[in-house]
Amino acid sequence: MNTDFKTIDDYIKLQSEKNVLILEKIRQLIRTIAPNAEEKISYGIPTFKLHGNLVHFAAYKNHIGFYPGASGVEHFKSELSKYNTSKGTIQFQLDEEIPYDLIKKITEFRIKENIEKSNNKKK
Repeated sequence: MNTDFKTIDDYIKLQSEKNVLILEKIRQLIRTIAPNAEEKISYGIPTFKLHGNLVHFAAYKNHIGFYPGASGVEHFKSELSKYNTSKGTIQFQLDEEIPYDLIKKITEFRIKENIEKSNNKKK
């Protein structure tokens, strides 16, 4: 897969029609709850930064990868039990409904976590 994307728009426009809709919905969800987060491409995938990495997401043949870091996965592990997860990764299968409410909750958790870390560094 090409990883020379300059913007999230560049990344999304090269995806399948179904994935474009899902990725745009995830992007808009994150923009709504983290309007001050910076959009960028990091590790070749869409990334939001707010006082450091907030979340990443990406499209694959059979799933959407969502990357809230290890703390995001650990904090929601009971709610994530039906999904494939690893240390900072969640896979949402494309043949199942994407849990946008859960993505929102995890992102809100990460926002709070990053703000707290940033405030503690300032003290």
